[in-house]
Amino acid sequence: MITMRRQLLGLGFVAASSLFALHAAQAMSGPTAITIDGGPLGSLALSGGVDGYGYYLGETNSNGNMPGTNKDIGANVANGLVELQKTSGVLQFTVEVGSNGGAVTLGTAPSQTTISNLSTGPLYAGYVTVAPTGSPFTVSVGQMGSLEGYESGVDWNNSNQLTTGIFYVENAQDRGVQLNYSQGPVSASVQLGDGYDTGVFNFLQALGSYSFNSNNTLSVFYAGNLGRTGLNAHTYAGTGNYNTTSVYNYGSYFDNSQMVGAYYSYTNGNLNVVPEVQYQIAKADAQLGQNKATSNLGAAVFGDYSFANTPYSLGGWVEYFTSHTSSLDNSTWFIAPDAEAVGFSATPTWQYKDLFARADVGYLYLLNRTQANGTKTGFGSNANDRGIFQSTLEAGLLF
Repeated sequence: MITMRRQLLGLGFVAASSLFALHAAQAMSGPTAITIDGGPLGSLALSGGVDGYGYYLGETNSNGNMPGTNKDIGANVANGLVELQKTSGVLQFTVEVGSNGGAVTLGTAPSQTTISNLSTGPLYAGYVTVAPTGSPFTVSVGQMGSLEGYESGVDWNNSNQLTTGIFYVENAQDRGVQLNYSQGPVSASVQLGDGYDTGVFNFLQALGSYSFNSNNTLSVFYAGNLGRTGLNAHTYAGTGNYNTTSVYNYGSYFDNSQMVGAYYSYTNGNLNVVPEVQYQIAKADAQLGQNKATSNLGAAVFGDYSFANTPYSLGGWVEYFTSHTSSLDNSTWFIAPDAEAVGFSATPTWQYKDLFARADVGYLYLLNRTQANGTKTGFGSNANDRGIFQSTLEAGLLF
């Protein structure tokens, strides 16, 4: 069920020779590439998918990242992505184009898919890879997916459409250079690029995995700024500085942070269980308006089960996260400053060959809703509710 695979903003369905090593939750099977004749380029692999969903989000308020004051019911296109790869020979390449927006973090308002999230528009990934014959090392240069975390940015690669707060704070994609190593049970990647798509090339990422056997794999990752990225840098969906309202509304502490994390994949027959923990901290920096250190801790357990000889599977996760911020900065990692919460998501899935449909139900509950400055935050029109319910109904076609 769990295989070594690469991720292009989470598009982790390519061959084992692909770039990113990710043990993605695969209760649902991802796209199957179509082999085409590339003439002088040799054999090429074409794959992709399109999906959409209806959703319900309980009553929220405008504090922190909370979306609006009314119950939200609607429908969105989730993804429309096409990927072309050359995965053989010394010189390889990957190009992925389209629109992405189907992975919805529990507790946030869904949005229509868009090509405006990244500075490169519809180009979500584009890189070349040099793979010397017989060498365990490869080198890739271009726009690539993040090495952080377990969950994917393309929803059909996850067992659940709703994602955790751990996923929300991670870097999704950047441009840079990456060195990869794979030999026996060990694989590792190190990447230097512009974390959070800032255009400032001072962000280092690393991922190392060790497979004890076919059923047990440990992965450890790191991501951090090697210097300082100033307030004039762009970030996701932003065309101005960090104060510009954007889809993700990231602050300077995200790109000027240090992150460590790990996840462990255990498979037993049709069952896969993956615990994950992640810690992120940004030190005090007066030039960035960060008067005190701010941090975020998240932990989750993911599980999926495929029912034998049927088109059905069941995915789910439980999460916990807490953040610590300054009353002067009012920094928000997820939901609201100083938020502490638990949540869960459950997703029954039906898939017949390249067609799939699934429902996702989730609930997020605030354990703490008092910020460092004493302000109360919460859900509901008066910000007095601790919990919020969210659900989606999704269908798609993969190829």
